[in-house]
Amino acid sequence: MATGRTHRPATRSRGIPEATVARLPLYLRALTALSERSVPTVSSEELAAAAGVNSAKLRKDFSYLGSYGTRGVGYDVEYLVYQISRELGLTQDWPVVIVGIGNLGAALANYGGFASRGFRVAALIDADPAMAGKPVAGIPVQHTDDLERIIQDNGVSIGVIATPAGAAQQVCDRLVAAGVTSILNFAPTVLNVPDGVDVRKVDLSIELQILAFHEQRKAGEEAAAADTAVAPAARKQPADKGPDGDVPAVMPA
Repeated sequence: MATGRTHRPATRSRGIPEATVARLPLYLRALTALSERSVPTVSSEELAAAAGVNSAKLRKDFSYLGSYGTRGVGYDVEYLVYQISRELGLTQDWPVVIVGIGNLGAALANYGGFASRGFRVAALIDADPAMAGKPVAGIPVQHTDDLERIIQDNGVSIGVIATPAGAAQQVCDRLVAAGVTSILNFAPTVLNVPDGVDVRKVDLSIELQILAFHEQRKAGEEAAAADTAVAPAARKQPADKGPDGDVPAVMPA
């Protein structure tokens, strides 16, 4: 049974912090949008705003890539796209298998963004015999009995798990045993993997719960602000009125 931690140390072999690695796809997405608009250069401030980070953090991240930009000109967009793509390993073709072809797995199979970003869906795998041979996104679904052979035949090192939580760990163990060293987990459970295997977890319910927390906090802040604005007005009485709110109790001489 595979056991151990669920991720690698905080830094990569080239000394790039994991936090920087996590931001590189954000920069690449913003740069790709600029490239599609034929924008030749971009300042650190503009790119940081597009990626949702501050410019100082962006410049620090890019220093790990050996890219410092040109004062007064900024960064060359096409060169940065190449640099980041190379660093992320997107200049080569990555075959991927998706295990669990329910609603979510089918949606992932139909996602057109994989191919444009260097990922090729090599196989779709499901435990339901009734699914075998059915095409999803033009790819015939194969049974989990053939999982190991499929991985070896296609040279797969990245697996996507979109199964129910109860089946995820067993699928993970089989993927790892067959040679998969990186897993994207959509199942609502924590996977245990051996050293040398990377796991990225995507849990939509957790993200929604975090958004609910922020919504609740904002509502509380708005209510508190409204109470603060109303309270002074409620306590204040005009100087020319008596306790009954009509005329002063004692008229001036």
